[in-house]
Parts: sequence; structure tokens; C-alpha cells
Amino acid sequence: MRGVRFVMSGQGVRPRLRIVAVVILAAWIGLAALFGLLKPIKNGCTMTYMYPTYIPISVPDGATPPGRYGLYLYHEGWRKIDFKEHISKLSGVPVLFIPGNAGSYKQVRSVAAESDRAYLGGPFERTFYQEASLFRGEGEDTESVEYDLSSQYSNRLDWFAVDLEGEHSAMDGRILEEHTEYVVYAIHRILDQYKESHDTREREGAAASSNLSRNVILVGHSMGGFVARAAAVHPRLRKSAVQTILTLSSPHQSPPLALQPSLGHYFARVNQEWKKGYEVQKSPGGSYVSDPLLSGVVVVSIAGGYNDYQVRSKLESLDGIVPASHGFMISSTSMKNVWLSMEHQAILWCNQLVVQVSHTLLSLVDSKTGQPFSDTQKRLWILTRMLQSALSQSFNGVTPMKISNELPMLASKGGESQISSCPLDWRDDALDRDLYIQTSTVTILAMDGRRRWLDIELLGSNGKNHFIFVTNLAPCSGVRLHLWPEKDKSNSDLPVCERVLEVTSKMVNIPAGPAPKQSEPGSQTEQAPPTAVLKLEPEDMHGFRFLTISVAPREAVSGRPPVAVSMAVGQFFNPKEGAMEVSSQSMLLSAYWAKEIFMEDHPLAYNLSFAISLGLLPITLSLKTAGCGIKTFGLPDGETGDLDKDKLCKLRCFPPVALAWDSASGLHVFPNLYSETIVIDSSPALWSSQSSEKTTVMLLVDPHCSYTASVHVSAPAMSSRFVLLYGPQIVGFSFAVILYALMRQTNQWDQNLSVPPLLSAVEYNLEMPTPFLILAAIPLLSSLFYSFLMAQPIPPLTSFTMVSLICYLLANAFISVLIIVSKFVLQALALVHTTLKSRCQALEINYSFAFLRWFSVLASSFVCLKAIRILKLNTTIVMTLVAVTLVTFVHPALGLFVLLASHALCCHNSMCCIMMASKRKESVDQKNEAERSKTRSRQESLSVDLSEKSFVETQADIFNHRHGLLILHLLAALMFVPSLAAWFQRIGTGQSFPWFADSALCVGVIFHGVLNSRPESSILRSFPSLLGHQLGPHHVYFLAGYCCFFSGLDLAPYKVFYAIAALGYISLARKISQVNKNDLRFRTKSTIHRN
Repeated sequence: MRGVRFVMSGQGVRPRLRIVAVVILAAWIGLAALFGLLKPIKNGCTMTYMYPTYIPISVPDGATPPGRYGLYLYHEGWRKIDFKEHISKLSGVPVLFIPGNAGSYKQVRSVAAESDRAYLGGPFERTFYQEASLFRGEGEDTESVEYDLSSQYSNRLDWFAVDLEGEHSAMDGRILEEHTEYVVYAIHRILDQYKESHDTREREGAAASSNLSRNVILVGHSMGGFVARAAAVHPRLRKSAVQTILTLSSPHQSPPLALQPSLGHYFARVNQEWKKGYEVQKSPGGSYVSDPLLSGVVVVSIAGGYNDYQVRSKLESLDGIVPASHGFMISSTSMKNVWLSMEHQAILWCNQLVVQVSHTLLSLVDSKTGQPFSDTQKRLWILTRMLQSALSQSFNGVTPMKISNELPMLASKGGESQISSCPLDWRDDALDRDLYIQTSTVTILAMDGRRRWLDIELLGSNGKNHFIFVTNLAPCSGVRLHLWPEKDKSNSDLPVCERVLEVTSKMVNIPAGPAPKQSEPGSQTEQAPPTAVLKLEPEDMHGFRFLTISVAPREAVSGRPPVAVSMAVGQFFNPKEGAMEVSSQSMLLSAYWAKEIFMEDHPLAYNLSFAISLGLLPITLSLKTAGCGIKTFGLPDGETGDLDKDKLCKLRCFPPVALAWDSASGLHVFPNLYSETIVIDSSPALWSSQSSEKTTVMLLVDPHCSYTASVHVSAPAMSSRFVLLYGPQIVGFSFAVILYALMRQTNQWDQNLSVPPLLSAVEYNLEMPTPFLILAAIPLLSSLFYSFLMAQPIPPLTSFTMVSLICYLLANAFISVLIIVSKFVLQALALVHTTLKSRCQALEINYSFAFLRWFSVLASSFVCLKAIRILKLNTTIVMTLVAVTLVTFVHPALGLFVLLASHALCCHNSMCCIMMASKRKESVDQKNEAERSKTRSRQESLSVDLSEKSFVETQADIFNHRHGLLILHLLAALMFVPSLAAWFQRIGTGQSFPWFADSALCVGVIFHGVLNSRPESSILRSFPSLLGHQLGPHHVYFLAGYCCFFSGLDLAPYKVFYAIAALGYISLARKISQVNKNDLRFRTKSTIHRN
């Protein structure tokens, strides 16, 4: 016997511990992630109610629409209508809704119903448009934009929806392409229908209420958003037929399930067309030809936030696809009037969001033409103003962005700014006597109708040159703020009263959370949460001496004055004060021991800086009131009653608010923060990640109260985020792990050793330091070096390395479990097979059953048939032809299943042979043991040759090698299972051939499995030498494993098919070359000893 065989009994304890450790780690993360994902989500959304009617749009005579899909027009109302008459009166703005994966056209009902109500009810209150939310990026012109804020919308929205039969477009690229073609047809059909309705009204003598629609607004959910973008660059789409696209929880960068190669190719192709669409068209000589093809198209991507488990915000980003001058992405957590993260389907019916979307789309309609604005920048400005909050731009962590320099003025027809002052006119005589504040903190305990003066020069000294103001009073109607210049120190000839600047319009509304319950008016037992915040920088207050806070008066309630509570708190502060850093060690240890932080004598804005992004390690932040200074205010003990300190403090101080910022998804606001899990929707530690490792959370806490803050990492939230973010990376690494194991097997074979079991090869690759560093650490360093050479952003080194190594360990655990389970199943089947065979032979010999003899004769005669004998002698060729045919003409997964069946049958036969031989050995007499020992000694002294191996050893080598191929191709087949499920859904509806890319890659996988099915006859062993070194199959598997590793880092696991298919086509090329040379080396088979 040559070498030492890889058997579990010879491995020792340490290698087993490595596998056990990674499996335990994977099990812990998996169970915690499952618990976190199954935990109910409180999204705070309000349901939307409607009275839907769906009117089918007929197909014109002679037209042949692509596919079997349908087109519907939505009508809101409970009364019955005449469909034909309603369609003939179409004169609104056409909007086409495109459902997503397995979606229904009826999902349009929520946003369509709210659009109808918004059109009838008119725009929001004017205070909504006071917020300084419209801004431009750097380098843009800041001239005033004329916008007419009318009291009624000029035209309604006509909502259409395509019926895509609930197909799974996220699982198959062919389905996605067919959906795109039908959406293009639907756009043309809608525009033609408007022309028909317009002509019908003209023939009937009815006056046209608006101009004829020339383009359609597209609104897509999930994959429907990507279909909308694909339709916009479709070659058959009419020019300027699509100018505005709004997507809801739609992936744009890559598919959510990047498993099928054609799906990834289709995404890449569409995104490449979009990149070209924003480039100026030039001739081959470089001269100008025309403007960019997509110069008039504006795209807005609305993300669902961290509660959207199906599509991550990183995939919804438009970076690198749509320039900032033509679109942006915004998370629902930072949308005005929304401030909520929601699930993937909830974004369709969440009333807060659909109301905002409805008013946004209605605001795009020009009052002069009754159609959307043709000016691209004006549409983008309106979308920005309606969706983005100024809070997202003014509270960027600790270093705020400058509002005054980035916000252009929205000018009305009168030429006056709409955000310069409040529409309400307060008279000085409406206020009582003035109060002069001598401390840096000012508190408003009641609506007392007074004006408070703060000396900026005095109170803003000692570095406290920033001012923050938090209130639950309504801006303008409840509280107003002004900046006053100092008398006789200005060059202006205007009086002081005319040089006063009102900054109330810079206050930004924030979500307030649920209001406290009251048993009777004025008897609240808890302070109302803040609803607005204002932050002034030193540049904003430059040139002014005083800041005034004016509070409107309020009458007594129930015959008594209202309770003295903190209705507003303002403070001059230093941003460096109240800052605390939480190290990575403290965050990791807080998963078991909560970190306590005592905040006393703190500023109003308290900053917590976390060393690790909360997108990776979500933390649960709990605030407990330690004191609120009630005794210092002289509150008699009799007035406290039976209330404890905590209740009194909740009555005295406003509830804390947390503001967390992420560069990818924007602002996350957590109101009423007493115990809340804070998570941001970032994607740190990725190869393409540009996010910072740190996250800063700004706490707005009442300075009169002291708190004990408890910070600990939530294990379920952390695990679920890890699986959602890095799942594609683990899939790519899994292919690398199995290819590394095949590399180990072939390397052992080339060294004239037995093929080690697959689990032993995986164990060896985890050994430190050499195998692990070569197979895991060097690819990471190579990826960083590649990013440096290509001038790409380098990810955070520490988190990127740690997360990637954890993903690699989880991939090893997954492959180990798969190996153990598959081997157990094969052993169980082989045991059942051999047992039944032994029993049947015993029954036939002992009892001579006539039925068994008859069945044996029939089976023998059937096997003797010529066709069966031909198939039996050429099973590999027949299997290959069947698999390739299924892959090419039916579905790739079916062909891969045929290959898996071949591997499984070979493994089963080898396992049965091993078991039968083992049973025969048990009956051998003890005296043969000495003879076998002598034979083994003679074999060790001889040269090693395949023919000297025993029957059991030969079958063990075949089993171990084929088991590795089985696991590799099982993973490849599982990649196509979602596509196969979508294919089964479409059976009987006119199937089309698979995409060529999928078929070609899967054919390569089949060739790899067929031509390398036996360890001694692998075609990959025939490589020529390079630089004096013979290239072997282990080198090829090593390079293929690296390619799969990089595919995982790129979050594109479908690219692993490139490496496996390359192995197959290389094997085919080497096979053809050997046949042409009449080289018979690879036709020889090993001699099998039959004992």
C-alpha cells in the first residue's frame, strides 16, 4: 500500500476540532439570524384603503402584443362606470405601474387611490413647503427657480398597470427581458390610447381639457423598477416616451439573487446602456453629434431601509448609473412625512409613503400645459423638494453641511422667497414683556407669549459658538426665531427692524412618535416628543448680536394653567463637548456585558461615535433617567403625589431622539428613544464599499436630565444583518472551498498517494498557517492591491479583512455540513442496497422462489438486447448527450441534474462495492491475516503503481474523487433552482429556449464533470510544463478557486460559472488534441483486483 490513506481515524483530534469549531460558529450565526429575521417588525405604517376598479385596455385589431400579459387602467370609486366611456375621456397624466417579482397589477391600488384623493384635496399645507429642503450639489448654479405654488393641482394622474402574471422575474433573465419588451409595448399602447381618446373627443365636439400626453411616468416596485429602466433604453422605445422614473425598493446595481449568469449579464448590459445614455454623442472624428440620449430622463430610487430584507440599499443605489444631475436615491427613513423603514411589500401600501409619492408626482405637472414639466432640472428640483428633508443635508454626523450655501430659493411669481419668513404676521404688541436669558441653555416651559433674548456674543463664548433648538411647538404658529444685528454697527441705512433675519423656516420637522395619552385636557403624564429641530452654525449667526425666541400665547385649559413642561429647549454648545467614542472592543464585549454610560451635565446634542459601523453591528441603546432636577426647581413634595421619580422626569423632560447618519441611505431618526435597537442600512466591509467604519449617533436629550445609557450589541440583529449583507459572498466562497478541496485531492494523487476524503481535504485547507494564509489571506491582499492599481476606493482594512475571513469560515462550515450529510445519505443508501441484495440472494438460494428466478431471467434477457448493450457500453456518451440537450433546449438545471445523477450513481456503486468487500473480508479466516501482511510488506518495497492497489482502495479513490465533483456540481445546480422554479410556473405558456450564456456555461460544467470523472484519467493532467515546472490539475483548481473567491468578494456569485466552465472547455480542448495525436494514454484504465 502506498502512502497513508486519509481516513477519519487517522486525522487526530485537532483537525476535527477545526471543523467542529467552524460548524458551531455557522450554527450560532444561522440560528441567531433566523431568530432576527422571523422576529415581527414594527414599521409604524398606516394602512391605505381604497375602492378599486380595474379596466382592461383592449388590443387594437391587427396588433400582436409580446407575451401573454395584460394592461389595465385603475379607477377609484365604488360606483359602477362604463369602461368604454371612461377610457374615451382620458385626459390626465399617464402613469404606468410595473409590479415586481411575483407581483400583481392590483398592487397599484394604494398609490393610485391616494393620488386621486390628493388631486381632489389639493397640495399640502403651506408650512410643508416652508422647509428649506431644496438644494443643489457642488458646482451647480444657485439661481432662483420659479415655481408656482397653487392651491390646486392642475391635472390628475391616470394610473395604468401591467399584468405580468405574477412571474418570478428576479430569478430568470429571460423572464426579465420579456417583461421589458411588454412594458415597451404598454407604453406605446397607452400613448396611442390617449391619442384615440383625444381624437374621439374632437369628433364629438368636446373641448380638449389639456395637451396630448407625449410621455409616460414609470413607477416600478422591486424588479419592476429595473424593468422600467430597461424599457427606457430599449431600442424600440419611441423617443422621449419616458422622462420620469420612480422606483420603490428596486435593485439597480445587481440582482438581489445574483445566481443565474444571464440575470447578471442582463443587469450589466442595461446599466452599461444607461452609462452610455448620459454621454454626449460624438462622431468618430470627435465632433459633436447630439445631446445624450437620456438627457431628459430623471430617476429617483426610494429604498425601504434596514427593514427591507429582500433588497439591500446598496443594490438600490444609482451611483455609477445615473449622474447626480439626473437622479438620486433616498431611503424611506429620511423622507419627509415618512421617516420609517418598511418591509419589501409594505412600501406599496404604507400610507405615509404613498401619500408623499402621490403629492410628489402631482407636483410634477405644469399648470400651463397640464403635463409634466419638460425641463429636466425643474423636475429634479421638485422631486428633491418633495422627498428630501433638510435634516438629511444639515445633520451629517458631527460636522453639519452648510444650509445657507447649498439651498437655492424657491421663488414664487411675485419674486419673493417662500422660505425667507413665516406666512403668519406676529405683532410686537401681541407678546408680553421680554425676557433676557443669562445662561447658555434656555427652556420654554409654557406657551407664555413672551420673547426671549439671547446674547450671541456673551452666551456663545468659550467655544460654544453653535446653537441648537429642539421643540414640540409648531414652527411659525407656535414659535419663531430671529437674528438681530447690533445697533449702530452696520453699514446699512435700513432701520434695525428691517435688518432682522427670521430663521424659523430653517427649522426641520422630525418624526415625533406617538403622543402621550391624556385622561383630560392638560393632564398629560408624559412630555410630548420633539417635532422640530434647528441648528445654527457660526457662519449662520455671523454679523448678528442677538437671537430671539418668540412663543405664542395660549389660554388656560380647564380653568387652570397648563403644566410646566419643556416645550422647547435651546442651547449654545461646543460640538466637541458631550462626545464619547465606543471602541470596537467595547462593542464586541457589549454583546455579553452591556456598556454603561452616565451622562450628567451634558449638552443638548450628545454625540456617540462607534468604531464599527452600526450597519454591521446594530446596537440596542437604552436610556434610563437618573435625575431631572425637580428638587432644584423647588417643587413641593405634596405636588408630586404618588408619582415616582421616573414619571416625574418624563413629565419634566422631553423624550430623547437619536439621529444616525449613513452616507449610503441617508438619515435614520429614532424618536422616543428609551430602549431601541439602532441600525443603519449601510454596507460596510465590502470590496466595493466606500462607507466609513465609524458611525456617529447624535442624541438630542434634555440638558436638565441626567441619564444612564446602556449600549449592547444585539446578537439576532447582528447575525441577520451579516447574513443579508454577506450572503452572496459566502456563496462565492463556498465554490472556492470545494475547488480548494479538489486541488488537495489531485495534489495527493499526483504524489502517488491515495485520494483523501473530501472532508479531510477541507480540514487540511483550514490548517494554520500555510494553507489557510495561501487560500484565504493572499486573495484578500490581491483584491486590495487590484483596487490600488485601478485607483478604486480601498475598503476599510480591518473590517474588510475580518468580515471576509468570517465569511470564508462560514463557507467551510457550509461545505463541511454538505459533505457530511451527502456522505451519510450515500452510506445509508448503499447499506440498504447491499442488505436487500444479500437478503434476495439468500431467499433465491434457500427457497428457490419461482418469481425471483423469473425476474432474474427477464432482467438478463433485457440486458442482452443490442440497444441496451450499446447504452451500457457508452453510458458516459449517452449521459452527456442527454445533459447537453436538456441544457441547450429545455433548462440548464435539468441537464445539471442528469450530471448529478451520474455522479451519485458512481458514488453509490463504489460505496456498495466497498461495503460488499468489507463483508466478505469479515468471513475470511484469521490465518489469511499473516499472508496479507507479508503481501503488504512486499508491495511497500515495490515501485508504486495503480495496478498494485487493492479493490477496496481503488473504489475508495473513485468514491472520494467523484464525491468532490458531486458537491461542486450540486452547488452549480442549486444556483439554477430559483430559475427552474420560475420555469415550472411558465410550463404550457409558450416556453422559449434558455439564454445562450447560461447554456454555454452549463455545457462547460458538464464537460468538466464527464472528462474528469476518474482520478487516473483526468484530462487536466496533460498540461505542458511552464518554466521547467509541470502544470498539474491542482494548479488549475487553485486558479479556479481564486476566481471564485474574487467572485464572492465582488458579490457576484454567478461568475463562478466562468471558472468551472473554463475547466470544462479546457478539458475538452485537451481531449480533442489527444485524440488527434492518437495518444492512447488516456484510454487505459486501472486494473481492479477482485478478491
